[in-house]
Amino acid sequence: MKRGERGGIFLRLISLLFFLAFLAFIYVVRRPLLRLAGELWVLDEPAAHSDVIIVLSDDNYVGDRAAHAAELYVAGLAPQVVASGRLLRPYAGIAELMERDLESRGVPATAIVKFPHKAGNTREEAEALTGLVTSHGWKRVLVVTSNYHARRTRFIFERVFRSGITVRVSAAHDSDFDPSRWWETRLGTKLFFNEAIGFAVAWWELRGKPSAASGAIFLPLTPVASPTMLGKGPAFDAASHLVSDWEHSIFREISSFTAVSSYIIVTSLPSSPGCFAFPPSHVATEFRLRGTHVA
Repeated sequence: MKRGERGGIFLRLISLLFFLAFLAFIYVVRRPLLRLAGELWVLDEPAAHSDVIIVLSDDNYVGDRAAHAAELYVAGLAPQVVASGRLLRPYAGIAELMERDLESRGVPATAIVKFPHKAGNTREEAEALTGLVTSHGWKRVLVVTSNYHARRTRFIFERVFRSGITVRVSAAHDSDFDPSRWWETRLGTKLFFNEAIGFAVAWWELRGKPSAASGAIFLPLTPVASPTMLGKGPAFDAASHLVSDWEHSIFREISSFTAVSSYIIVTSLPSSPGCFAFPPSHVATEFRLRGTHVA
């Protein structure tokens, strides 16, 4: 056997030994690593006095989210609790179950706001809740969800909710997910990997949306009965048709906008501050800006 061949075999043997040693090391420290991975999803911000507590849909069998929300309400952190829940039938859904859970834990019926919806995921639920929060004029929102779901909830809500609304996430203990031992149960493992996939999907769907802290402008809009247009034709010059009291403006298509129900999030403004984004199909629709002034 030649010297070069002996050297090659020796190097391959050393590499194999190092690889086996690495696998042995991973096996020895697997529990701390898995525990760290489980705790990565958990986010529990300090609960502060808020205008409302929102309990997200799809609570577990024992109602841990509702129980935690009730504790926060009884502690006096908010005067109202929103029971947000998916519709399971046209006439009933999770919101009704959550309402019963909240009442059984000390929240009076008069303090509960039922919010049934058809959202299929957390992002859609957050988008549906924007209208409710805005219509009630709530500025400080305390969102309650499960511990494993808290970080994704924070990521989504800070990008969907408008600037000016403070959102805190309070994580409820979940009977089905122990961050320090999640891999020991089939359900815990399922929740962990579902959350990893869900966070990746949420990041992809919201990758172009800035967080509320970035300064995006959220304008509530109400259709005006009059069909009168303030400008005519494709050559409409917004600058020459601005109204001094900021009550009316025609909406034109620009590149950066997100339409959410009856609201528009403007992430970049055109040179004329009275002309904002709207889909081309609505270019002939006149809207009224409710008390919003953009300098």
